[in-house]
Amino acid sequence: MVSLRRRGVAPGGPDRATRRSRKRFARRQWRRRWLAWRVVLVGVLVLALVGTGVYAVWFSSWLAVRTVDVSGAQTVKAEAIRSRSGIHQGEQLARVDLAAVEARIASLAVVRSVDVTRQWPHGILISLEERIAVAVVEIGGSLRGMDRDGVVFRDFRSPPPGLPRIQTEIGTTADALREAAEVVTALPEDLSLRVDHVDVQSVDEISLVLKDGRTVVWGSSSESQTKASVLATLLATVDAKTYDVSVPSKPTTS
Repeated sequence: MVSLRRRGVAPGGPDRATRRSRKRFARRQWRRRWLAWRVVLVGVLVLALVGTGVYAVWFSSWLAVRTVDVSGAQTVKAEAIRSRSGIHQGEQLARVDLAAVEARIASLAVVRSVDVTRQWPHGILISLEERIAVAVVEIGGSLRGMDRDGVVFRDFRSPPPGLPRIQTEIGTTADALREAAEVVTALPEDLSLRVDHVDVQSVDEISLVLKDGRTVVWGSSSESQTKASVLATLLATVDAKTYDVSVPSKPTTS
């Protein structure tokens, strides 16, 4: 009779194969538990990271506004733009309402366009384009600068040299001023220097009065470049008091 000890079986206990089987089973069980706990741990870690991120972005001072930079400011001071923006030092960067800031700055007459962006982690950049006067118009006894969009946006104490003057009646519409601005910006420099003022009656009743007293009937702003080219030829070849280029394909003089 073979002894139990020689067969690897302790008296009253399982054999060696059984023990190995139990160990493999235990390892498998431990592995399953570890996989389950690993999912839980990963979930907890992700929630912790998300919570920390939300706190950092929306509630902490880690990502707060420290600098507000302004680019494109020429006639208006950068400090005035910062003040107008309503942005406060220490405000959470993510909470700054960029659209509201743009609206506040765009309400300044001198501002033609504005773009406000976040500069992580601590900055705001305000990029603006100012209006540039292309002509001077007298309104209510005041000299006002008008940009290429026909927007009247600033005062002048005296007419700036080199800017054409627009003469108009009280009650002239914004559309008529916009047409006049398009005419002025379409004039080549040599012709612009010969203009004393631009007379605006309505959107399609615009005339140029030259410094020598001659008049140019321009009409509306349509085909302004063609009209300027035709006028240059007429001024060089025809001596007249009135030039009508309102229909550039059929100009007339008198």
